[in-house]
Amino acid sequence: MILRRHALAPAAAVALLTGGLTGCAALPGGDDEPGGTSGNGTAGVSVGKGDPKAVDPSKLIVRTTADSTMGKVDLGIASLAVRGRLAHLIVSLTPHVPPAGSRPTLYRLNATNDAALLDTVNLKRYVVVKDSGGNQLGPGLHEDLNNDAPNTLTFTFAAPPENVKAVDVQIGKFPIFRDVPVER
Repeated sequence: MILRRHALAPAAAVALLTGGLTGCAALPGGDDEPGGTSGNGTAGVSVGKGDPKAVDPSKLIVRTTADSTMGKVDLGIASLAVRGRLAHLIVSLTPHVPPAGSRPTLYRLNATNDAALLDTVNLKRYVVVKDSGGNQLGPGLHEDLNNDAPNTLTFTFAAPPENVKAVDVQIGKFPIFRDVPVER
């Protein structure tokens, strides 16, 4: 048994290296919804009071109020931090929709859960990465959001190169945030 365990370690290292070279994040978890989230806590939607992942809207780097298909939305960037070869974007989104309507989701607000980092130095566009199951490491398109309360959305991208100190951030059809600093 001990010999087998050691014999599997090189195979696991090769599999991890191969996944890293192809740009796929081989992470466990995920859900069955297209454009869904990983179940590993690195991506998705965080809602509710007392949630340790919730973002304080008063501490956002940049913020705006935008129109959506359901009403107004307060949108802001809490952080864009690089760790290893990945960049993690944390966004605060507060929908303000009439109470008689449907519960807000990214689909109902914006018709998409797409997000991108726009590298104006190297003229590249970074999109949300996918795990080994093909699930985007970002919030699900049809997840319910709290109305009139901040919702924390997380997205994971390939990290821009070291020489990139700031990027533009595009979240669906909402206005683009310009020159968002990249924390390293």
